[in-house]
Amino acid sequence: MKFIENRPFDDIAVGDTVDLHGRVVSKDAARKFVTLDCGGAGPATARTAAGRLSGTSPAGQLATALRGDAPSGGQAARFQALIAAAAGLPPARTAVVHPCDTLSLTGALEAAGRGMILPVLVGPRAKIEAAAQEAGVNLDGIEVVEAPHSHAAAERAIELVREGKAEVLMKGKLHTDELMAPAVDPDRGLRTERRMSHVFALDVPSYSKLLFITDAAINIFPDLETKRDIVQNAIDLAQALGIALPKVALLSAVETVYPKIPSTIEAAALCKMLDRGQITGGLLDGPLAIDNAISREAAEAKGICSEVAGDADILMVPDLEAGNMIAKQLVYLASAQAAGIVLGARVPIILTSRADGVLARLASTAMARIHAAHRRAPGR
Repeated sequence: MKFIENRPFDDIAVGDTVDLHGRVVSKDAARKFVTLDCGGAGPATARTAAGRLSGTSPAGQLATALRGDAPSGGQAARFQALIAAAAGLPPARTAVVHPCDTLSLTGALEAAGRGMILPVLVGPRAKIEAAAQEAGVNLDGIEVVEAPHSHAAAERAIELVREGKAEVLMKGKLHTDELMAPAVDPDRGLRTERRMSHVFALDVPSYSKLLFITDAAINIFPDLETKRDIVQNAIDLAQALGIALPKVALLSAVETVYPKIPSTIEAAALCKMLDRGQITGGLLDGPLAIDNAISREAAEAKGICSEVAGDADILMVPDLEAGNMIAKQLVYLASAQAAGIVLGARVPIILTSRADGVLARLASTAMARIHAAHRRAPGR
C-alpha cells in the first residue's frame, strides 16, 4: 500500500511510531484493491496528518503472483508465491499421519521451519525417530503422539481434529485409502454436508496461471450431486487464494451437449445449477473439450464465445481416470509441478503422493494453510 494525495507529518523523525486509522471509500473486488481515507497522529509534538491510502490486499497480491503476468521468479514461481503467502500467516497445528520416511518427515519439518505449521507427528515413535536419524534432523521440541501402525495413526490423527487439537491433516507414509477410510466414516470421521474431493494445483510453465484440476484422486465416477460439491470445493479454494471469480471449465470430449456422452449432459446441468444458485462464486461453462478450455485460439476457431473458454482456472473432469491422466501428463510431459489437497472435510487434508518432493509438499501445505485461514475469516 502507499499514500497518495497525502499531507505529511511535521516534526516526525525516522523511528517514531505513527498511529493511523482509515475509512474504506472504494473497493475493487476483482483486483482486491482497496482505497481508504486515512488520518493519524504521530508524537505529541507532531500535527495530525491526513491522506488517501491505496493498494492491493495480500489476497490480491497472491492472486497476481499466481498468474503469468507476475514477475518471473524462476522454477515454480507460483508455488513459491503460495509458500511465501502461507508463511505470513500464524502456523496451523497440523497432525502429520505416520511420517515414517525421510521425505514425508522432512517435508513436514520444512513447513514447520518456514512457519506454516506446528507439526504433531502421529505414529510409532521408534520409526519416526529412525526416519529423523536417517534424514539428519532433530525432533527436539516436536510433539509425537504414539500410534502402533499406520491405520491407528490415521484414526488417532482424526481424533485430534475432532477434539480441536489440529486444524490441518497431513498424509505421511501410508496409502491414501488408509487415511481417507477413517476420514469419511459417518460417525467418527470428518464429514460435513459437502462431499470430500481432491484438487490438484499445477504450476504449468506453458500456461498463463496456476491451473486446478478436480477430482483426480477421491471420487471415481461422481454423479451430478457429487460433481456439484466437487465444483464448489474447487471454487472455494481458488477464492481463498485470492481469485475472486474463478473460471471453471466442465470437461468432456466435445463442446456440445450429446445424449450419448453423459458428461456433456451433466456439464449443462451444472451450468444451470449455477444460474439457480446451487453453485456460487464462480463462472462455469461446459461441456468444453480440453483444447477449448485452455486455448483461446482453439475456442475461437470453433466459434465458442465464453468468458471461461481459453482462460480456465479450474478444469472439472468427468471422472477420476480422466483427471488423473491429465494431471500426470502435465507433470511428466509438460514439466508441471503438482500439489494437492482434499476439501469438503472439517479441515483441509494435505494428500500428497509418496513420489512428491519437498516443493510439492510445501505448496500443498501452503494451500491448506491459506484455505484454513480463509474459512475462519470473519463473516464466513
